[in-house]
Amino acid sequence: MKYPDGNRNGSCRLAAFTLIELLLVVAIIGILAGLLLPALSSAKAKGNTVACLSNLKQLGLCFQMYNADNDGRFADNLPNFYTGTDPGYSNSWVVGDMTRIAEATNQNLLRQSKFFPYATSAKLFHCPVDQARSNGFDRLRSYSMNCWIGSRYMNNSTYANGAYRTFLKESELTSPAPAALWVMMDESEATIDDGWYQITFDSSTSLYANDSFFGTRHQRGYTIDFADGHGELYKLRDPGTQIGKQLSPTNSDLVRLRNVTTSAYGAP
Repeated sequence: MKYPDGNRNGSCRLAAFTLIELLLVVAIIGILAGLLLPALSSAKAKGNTVACLSNLKQLGLCFQMYNADNDGRFADNLPNFYTGTDPGYSNSWVVGDMTRIAEATNQNLLRQSKFFPYATSAKLFHCPVDQARSNGFDRLRSYSMNCWIGSRYMNNSTYANGAYRTFLKESELTSPAPAALWVMMDESEATIDDGWYQITFDSSTSLYANDSFFGTRHQRGYTIDFADGHGELYKLRDPGTQIGKQLSPTNSDLVRLRNVTTSAYGAP
């Protein structure tokens, strides 16, 4: 009996890949990986942005529920250097300084937040992309509240010569309208301390140099929530917008944020 391959024991030889064929397969895999990895990275970034926006929108809902339970009055919002006693920083919507190790990782401080009874989860206060740490532990909070909301502190002539509106209750949200007034936003890990986001309007003062800074974690963008409950991703457009660099008064990113922060008295 003759065997097709001339092998007496009837075994069949398996065809093997040549070196060129193996190299070709490796090259194809490399090309596919190069095409897919950026898409996967982009999808992950978008997913993190959606999660961050969801946190802010839920905190915005907490803000609204607190208002409803307190006759339309907003939760107090004051800087940690405020020395007054009425209402006092300890009564602010959230306490805890992210630059202090003992406070940045203290969940009990978050649980004292005016919004925690509505939020029930400390994770809502933290951006999923925020990797800032204190003493080897993740900081617990990434968001701050508009300093023009929750107190009359910014009416102090040192900040704006009393020319801009502050907001203590819902009935005062006439100019700007709730859809054009931000409440909370994703603040840079380089400037976040208390829950009070400082943004001034007189760029000639030394206080302007101490203003808070936008978060840049979302592909050079930050999430922001408005008084009507909607949230947005603001992409930084001006190449001059860099952490640690004082922004020009004409910086388009600064102007954009100022335009939704408050309004001047007399403005429609």
